[in-house]
Amino acid sequence: MIRQVLVAAAFLTASPAMAQDMAMDLTKTDLSTLKAGTYTLDPSHSSLIFEVNHIGISTFRASFDSFNATIELDPADPSTAQLTARVDVASLDIPTPEPEGFRAMLLAPPWFDVAGHPEITLTSAAIRLTGERAAEVEGALTLNGTTAPVKLTVTALGGWEGNQYDPNARIGFHAEGSFMRSALGFDVGLPPPGTTMGVSDEVRFSIDAEFTGPAWEG
Repeated sequence: MIRQVLVAAAFLTASPAMAQDMAMDLTKTDLSTLKAGTYTLDPSHSSLIFEVNHIGISTFRASFDSFNATIELDPADPSTAQLTARVDVASLDIPTPEPEGFRAMLLAPPWFDVAGHPEITLTSAAIRLTGERAAEVEGALTLNGTTAPVKLTVTALGGWEGNQYDPNARIGFHAEGSFMRSALGFDVGLPPPGTTMGVSDEVRFSIDAEFTGPAWEG
């Protein structure tokens, strides 16, 4: 975040010519110019939100505040990318007013088992390009020690190779997906068959992620 503040300050105080150069640098969003290599999540510009249906009449949303990810990416052949991600279960964030003890209850069995399984992991298995900047990613999701397949719809929002003011490549993605929590043995509170009186089996999630990559060479 400090780097971004400094970049903004430099832009505001720059001479007209320098400001024009910076503006040109900062609008290089041709993904084909990015170098192959390891791209690491920038957590200060990323979010992970999930939602479930509650008793058929409302949507409950929460998030995880701490997670990390890496992508081995070759922009010339994005279908070969490899994604690994880890979510810190203890960083569960419930933004709405909660009943006393509710978060603690969710972090303990039979819900999340933060003591025994402190991380949720995701590893990509296959990537199918569906558009110039769109793909479907199939992977393996592990929660509370149980693994099940998961599919994400991913859009690359933009990126640049770096510049003198921000000397690393950057790329940003938006991803959405869902899974059935019962497939992971996470079946507490499921509605009885034929009813909605419980917490839905389907969990939907939305991820916005910015990654930094190889150094700019000038």
